[in-house]
Amino acid sequence: MKLSDNKYLLYRHRWIYPYINYLLGAIRLLATACALLLIVAVVYEHGFVISKEDVLMLDKVYHGIWIVFLVDIISHLLLRFGNIRQELNAMSWVLIVLYLVTLVPVIFHEPEEGPVREFWLLMGSRGYRVVICMILALVSLSRGFTYMLGRKVNPSLMLAMSFLFIILIGAGLLLLPRCTYHGISWEDALFLSTSAVCVTGMSPIDITQTFTEPGMLVLMLLFQIGGLGVMTFTSFFALFFMGNTSIYSRMMVRDIMSSNSLNTLLSTLLNILSFTIIIEAVGAFMVWTDIHGTLGYELADEIKFSVFHAISAFCNAGFSTLPNGLADPLVFDNHAPFYLYISLLIILGGIGFPILVNFKDTLALQLHNLWTLVRHRHWEGKKVYHNYNLNTRIVLIMTVVLLILPAICFGVLEWDGAFRGLSTSDKLTHAFFMAVCPRSAGFSSVDPLSWSTSSMIIFAVLMWIGGGAQSTAGGIKVNTLAVMLLNLKSMLRGNERVEIFHRELSHSSIRRSNTAVLLSIAALGVAIFIMNLLEPEIPLRMVFFECLGALSTDGVSLNATSMLHTEGKLFMIPLMFIGRLGMLTIMMGLVKQKREVNYRYPTGEIIIN
Repeated sequence: MKLSDNKYLLYRHRWIYPYINYLLGAIRLLATACALLLIVAVVYEHGFVISKEDVLMLDKVYHGIWIVFLVDIISHLLLRFGNIRQELNAMSWVLIVLYLVTLVPVIFHEPEEGPVREFWLLMGSRGYRVVICMILALVSLSRGFTYMLGRKVNPSLMLAMSFLFIILIGAGLLLLPRCTYHGISWEDALFLSTSAVCVTGMSPIDITQTFTEPGMLVLMLLFQIGGLGVMTFTSFFALFFMGNTSIYSRMMVRDIMSSNSLNTLLSTLLNILSFTIIIEAVGAFMVWTDIHGTLGYELADEIKFSVFHAISAFCNAGFSTLPNGLADPLVFDNHAPFYLYISLLIILGGIGFPILVNFKDTLALQLHNLWTLVRHRHWEGKKVYHNYNLNTRIVLIMTVVLLILPAICFGVLEWDGAFRGLSTSDKLTHAFFMAVCPRSAGFSSVDPLSWSTSSMIIFAVLMWIGGGAQSTAGGIKVNTLAVMLLNLKSMLRGNERVEIFHRELSHSSIRRSNTAVLLSIAALGVAIFIMNLLEPEIPLRMVFFECLGALSTDGVSLNATSMLHTEGKLFMIPLMFIGRLGMLTIMMGLVKQKREVNYRYPTGEIIIN
């Protein structure tokens, strides 16, 4: 290499590259600001009643944002192509190509009639540009999320802040004029946004009389995001569209998603999203097959009804478009399949995504062996002695027990009580539905005030237990209850170790379960005490169910939510927030974590008897 070439490389790295990086950084910062502006513009267009002048102004804003994004993409491709080629994955390149084709109408004249002209019109259409710009805006904001992960923020605190951020955005959207018929107070909007994101299902107002179709859509999106977890969506964008995330960022998201390794992180996110889409789509279709032609709705309204309830059931959100919820006369009689489909969606959403992934892996193995048998005429012999891991087996056993026993109890206790006047099949259906709903679903097919005291006690216990870990359900989780019961059994039998299915439970699992139970009971006690001070006119039994419904994210109350004053509503908001995240998660986010040390103190004994 010549000396002049060496000088050129030296000057390029010392003088040219810094200015290029400054320029690209400024463009990227401008693109991020435009991403926020785009979101505000879309919200303004669809949330307010706007004039023709406003539409023209928005067209100029969209065009300006399109130009900024275009400059951002082209400048990075031209000035940093060598690095960009290594950093971006296949999906990123697809997104860039989909954006660059919006230049087709700018470069080429409108063609004659035919498919080419249709393509030309689509690429230049306002709708396509706004949609592709919105996707780029989400990707741009995910870069900021990834940067925050790289700052080594506490994972528990990051999760809490993500939920809080979405709750505030949701409250603002629900306040938009086009989302309500006659407006809504800010405290009710904040309450409902929290209830939706935390998939609680509580509402101080009648949502069917308050919200328009756009408002219902916003509510549905909020509990869809809340059910899957805010981190699922943000992590998906950050890791799927960006190939340059740091190892620390990936490890933090892996811990939040309970993924096995860094290599399986993306597959875990894709599994969660694919499971959700498939289950909700099938559930919506099954619901539609039962209600079709029976509610007096048009076909479009039947589809909206089915989709809304399928998403609400799978996310364990508890919201319904019916005035009286699932106890409404429209579906209460002669709709046993409807309640069974909703029950199945609640169960699938409440057992946890790790269980669904385990099911998928086991099914894939069996199908592979079957395909080998059909193709090669012999059984391959890939036998796995532990198809279902320890977590799956414990959750399934606990779920079956907590479904069958309460269903029998509710059927016996309410046969001639709350179920009086129903046919035998409807009594059995509602007894099973009543056993499914307490563990975080938030639905109720029978007025809770008509239950017997014994049924209320069983219902409250089930609300406190909740569903499976890493699911859309709340409560202390069935995993925690199982570990606590196994520890109790081991202690009573004098065993030093806690064992189940030829496996020994880790000391960390036992500690976390005991801590979760203790914090849950303490939080419930403090919440009841404070709520009783804020709402002294509400009976203590109602206060108890209200607080338990919020902390367990079940949402079933004794009709006390509509009786709350502003102070009571504002106190319920943090309760629902704590219930969704878990008291243990919040405490770990607030308390500074101690570093692991390499020494141990001498063991001491405390008399406990």
